[in-house]
This record gives sequence, C-alpha cells and structure tokens, in this order.
Amino acid sequence: MDIIAAISTGPALSAIGIVRVSGEGCFALCDRVFHPLSGRPFSAARPREMVLGRLLDREGASIDSCLAVRFPGPGSYTGEDCAEFHCHGSPVVLGEALAALFAAGARQAGRGEFTKRAFLNGRMDLTQAEAVIDLIESETAQAARNAVEQLGGALGRKLRTVYDALLNIASQFYAVVDYPDEDIPDLGREEILEALTRSETALTALLATASRGQVLRRGVPTAILGKPNAGKSSLLNALVGYDRAIVTDVAGTTRDTVEEKATAGGVLLRLIDTAGIRDASDPVERLGVERARRAAAEAELALLVLDGSRPLTEEDREVIRIARAVPRVIAVQNKADLPRQWDPATLEAELGTVLSLSAREGQGLEALEAAIARLFPEDGTPRGEILTNARQAESLSRALASLRGARAALEDGLTPDAVLSDVERAMNALGEVTGQTLREDLTARIFERFCVGK
Repeated sequence: MDIIAAISTGPALSAIGIVRVSGEGCFALCDRVFHPLSGRPFSAARPREMVLGRLLDREGASIDSCLAVRFPGPGSYTGEDCAEFHCHGSPVVLGEALAALFAAGARQAGRGEFTKRAFLNGRMDLTQAEAVIDLIESETAQAARNAVEQLGGALGRKLRTVYDALLNIASQFYAVVDYPDEDIPDLGREEILEALTRSETALTALLATASRGQVLRRGVPTAILGKPNAGKSSLLNALVGYDRAIVTDVAGTTRDTVEEKATAGGVLLRLIDTAGIRDASDPVERLGVERARRAAAEAELALLVLDGSRPLTEEDREVIRIARAVPRVIAVQNKADLPRQWDPATLEAELGTVLSLSAREGQGLEALEAAIARLFPEDGTPRGEILTNARQAESLSRALASLRGARAALEDGLTPDAVLSDVERAMNALGEVTGQTLREDLTARIFERFCVGK
C-alpha cells in the first residue's frame, strides 16, 4: 500500500496538533522532512520513543520544532509502519507539515483510511473499527464506556463465540462428505441442536440491547409540552445550559419547535421545545401547535410543564391528555419561586409524582435529572455488548432468523444439507458484522481440526 498522511486532530487552535503517516517506506520518507536534534536519523530512532527535532518544508526551511515517534509494523495501529508528528497546534503549522509530507511522496489519507488499514491488516475486526467512530462521537459517559469496550473487542469476542460454534458444525459436515476415507465422526442431532439453541439465545440477548443502544447513540426523543407561558423554553435553556430559546412574558413566543441535545441524569436527551398548546387564532401559531402535537406523538419522553403560579385550566388538561399518550412522562410544577396556586398532589393519581422546580432560577433541576435517570436505568448488560449500530442489528436479525430456520429444519427431520444451508446464511450474516470470511475460515478450520491428508 502507498504511504498516506493526514492531520489527526481537530481544525481548531490547540496547544498540540498531530500529523499521522502510515505505509511501507514511511520512515525513510519522514527522514526527508524531519531532522532529530541528536543527529541520528529518525528511521533509526527507538520505536515508541519521542524524538525532538525540526520539521522542514520542501525547501528545507523549518516549519516547527516538534516531537516525532515511530511505530514499526505489524505492532502499530494500522499494522504497518506508522509515524506521528506532535507539533504546535496552529492549523497553519499542521497544514505546512502535511504539505511537506505530500512533497516527499505521501498522499492524503481518505476518510477512515487509517482504521480501514487496521482492519485489512488484521489489527481489529469490523466491530472494533466501527467502535472508533462511536467513541469519537459519544456524547455521554455511558456511550463512551460502551464504545471503548467494543474497541477492546468485547462485542467481537461474543460474536466470534457464536460464529465458531456454527463453523464447527459446518466444517465437520464438509469434512465427512469431502473426505469419506478419513475416520471423522458424523455430527449427532443433539449436538447440532445444542449449538443452534445456544447461538440463538446469545443473538436474541444481543438484539434485545438495540433499543438501549439507540438511546446511547442518538438520545431519547423528548418533547417539552405545556400551555403558552408555562416555562417550557426556560426549562430547555436550563437543561442545555445557555439561552437556546427566546423567553418572554408574552404567551405564544415559541411558534415552532426548537431542538437541542442535552445530558440529564447521565441520559442523552433530544429535546424538542414546542409551541404552547392551545386553540390559536393566529395561523402561524396554529402550525406551531400542530407541530407540537406531532412532536409528542413521536417522543419517547414527555416533560410536562405546568405553571404552578396560576390555577389549572382546560388548556392544562388538554396538554396532560396529550402527554399521557407518550410512553414516559415526567410532570413538573414550574415557577416554584412564585406563590403556588394549586397542590401537586391533586395530579399525582394520574401523573405520578409531580416535581416542583423553577426553570428560570434553576431550582429543582437535580430532582428532575434523578427522575430521568430512573426512567432509563442501566440494565446490567456488560459494557461493550450493547448494540448501537443499526447495520449490525440488521445483520444480526438476519443471522437469528437463519438460526431459527436451521433449528426448525432439524426438528422437522430434514436432511443435514438443508440445516447447513441456514447455518451458512447465519454465518454470512455474522461475517458482515465482524468482517470474517466464511470460505477462508471454513477451509482453515477443516485442516486445523481434522488433520486431513495425513
């Protein structure tokens, strides 16, 4: 493969910026742009040891005084020779460093190309490769912990256990058929059924985590509902930590949905501040109210905001009715900094506990966050075994369907080749998740287990 280079840190000003290089011959290429102060060539430096030197442009002029480190393959991130330059974090300096590498013979790396090379060179499977971007994009500590465990191979190991059990079935079947002169025992029906059942149970448990994974990755669709001037936008601003929505004393200020993400109680919420729900004569406000109703219909959580400084009205009752149709509801009596006009206990029979808070003053937010955390608790699934990737879930669903078909065929007394057809479909679907290739693995397993051709 040719030599690739890219800036590996973000485009913003920072103290340190990193330029990464990978490919056979990259150390000799780096010698042309980096001169260690020790006078010893960079290509001869000790692996994984920082070296101080000058980074030079194509004319030999200094770009920066920086640190460089080399990672010989196959023990590097990509599995091939790699190097990194740790420069001062000016985008200009990093751009000049990259231009010098290009002039020396490297090319611009494509999106994800370092991780792609790591996969192709066997340094990680596809679950680990996809965990890299999940870790980068994680927005909560829970999501980061799940991604880092997947990067460490937790999900891949679980799937390989299933894959290997099915591979044992297929390889032994083909060994018996293709090498009849060898003393290879036939597979027993009970042995096959046990392997299929065990694999089916494992995949069912994994797929059951997919909804939890979507919460980790995308957040919980959360509609903030209430009548006009109840304090919905103030609550949105309090949760996101800045003035995202306009707040005034004029009812109907919010006429469209305002969306923002925030973490509350360790849970990522996709907050939707809606227009106040009421019978509006203004056509623009009516559109906003209709969008509020649609947001409620698509939400997984409703934050029902009721004005505690004014008596409950029919408009409040209509909002309560809409909120109760959402799968999860947390009701709050807002404006706790003002005299209370109704007792929250009067609504607890239909809404459960009604929290008291002041969104404008930031009072009571801790209790709200605790309530959110209780609605979305960690379910005890080991970190790294929560499916957050829709592609992976779709492939595993097909694998599970094939396993169920194989078990049904076995229980119906069909011939082994009919059972094996479904087993191979399940293996192919699993291979789409991990990157394993059925044909290569099947051949290797036959010769590994049965000493064929002795």
